[in-house]
Amino acid sequence: MNAICVFCGSSPGRDPRFTRAAEELGGLVAGAGMTLVYGGARVGLMGAVASAALAAGGHVIGVLPAVLGEREIEHDGLSELHRVGTMHERKAKMAELAGAFVALPGGLGTLEELFEIATWSYLAIHDKPFGILNVAGYYDSLLAFLERAVAEGFVRADILARFVVDDDPRRLLHRLGAPDRSGSSVA
Repeated sequence: MNAICVFCGSSPGRDPRFTRAAEELGGLVAGAGMTLVYGGARVGLMGAVASAALAAGGHVIGVLPAVLGEREIEHDGLSELHRVGTMHERKAKMAELAGAFVALPGGLGTLEELFEIATWSYLAIHDKPFGILNVAGYYDSLLAFLERAVAEGFVRADILARFVVDDDPRRLLHRLGAPDRSGSSVA
C-alpha cells in the first residue's frame, strides 16, 4: 500500500479531538512514506488532515469536483489536485489512487463515501482494506446499527468484519497494513 484515502468532514465538528485526530493521522500517513488522497479542501477535517501531512513532508493528492470547488475552498498547497466533473468521478478517482481507506468523523458525504467503498468490497470490485477512526465514540451508533443490520439479516457478518475500527490513528494504520519508512507496518 503506497497511498491511503481519507474520507472526512469539510467541517471541523464541535469536538476538538476530531481535528487533533485528523492532524495525527495526516502526520502518520506522511511519516509512513505514503501518499494521502482526500477530497481536496482546505477547510474542516479535510484541511486538517492534508495540512498535517504536508507539514510532515508528505505527498498529498486532492480530488475536487467542480461543484464543490468554491464551497469547500480548495487547498492551494497540495502536491497534486485533480479537478473532476462530478462526485461520482471524485469517488472513482480516489478509489483508483488509494490502496486503503479511512473514515474520520464527517457527515453525509463521508458516510456515502465509506459505504460505497464497503459496497464495492462486497461486490468484489476491489479488495482494499477500509477502516473507521472512531474518534471519541463518534461512530458508536453507526456500528450498533450495522450490528443490528447483521442480526436482522440485511448485512452478512463477513461484510461487517471487513470494517477495521479503532480509536487510535497509529493502531488503525497498523491494522490496515500501512508501512513505515523501513518497509514494515506502522507500529
